[in-house]
Amino acid sequence: MSFLNPTRIIDEISVSKSMKIADFGCDSGGWSIPLAKKSEDGTVYAVDVMNEALSALKSKAETEKVYNIRTLLADVEKGTNLPAGSFDLVVISNILFQAEDKEAVINEAHRVLRQSGKMLVVDWSNTESVSESEVDQKIKENGFQVVKKIDAGVSHFGVLYEKK
Repeated sequence: MSFLNPTRIIDEISVSKSMKIADFGCDSGGWSIPLAKKSEDGTVYAVDVMNEALSALKSKAETEKVYNIRTLLADVEKGTNLPAGSFDLVVISNILFQAEDKEAVINEAHRVLRQSGKMLVVDWSNTESVSESEVDQKIKENGFQVVKKIDAGVSHFGVLYEKK
């Protein structure tokens, strides 16, 4: 087992060339850039609550000549202005452990996903603030079913869900 490797995980979840993807809590682009490269004819909406993170992401994307990323300054716990039912995939990586309202994040993902859209959840394992079983239960209660568990490395758990 290794540490978290977004590119390997993205390969495992079958991201296609024309997907519309939302990356909640994108930080400086650890997921957004590899997602955008894989979905080269699609669009990645990178959402973060910190302007500095979005600025760093824009710089990295420009350096790597990745032009299909749109940034959005928003707190996913309070909602985004992304259109409802229009995304193929939502990535939620390393934000649930620090979210005060985990259910609000899950509900926002559910809102923006199209029917049968997928949600990838990757987070720290063995922390006091989040447990895989607690997250799994909340996600299932909010209209998702497990597609498959993902090997997310030694310090993380990963699960791909589908909107029912």
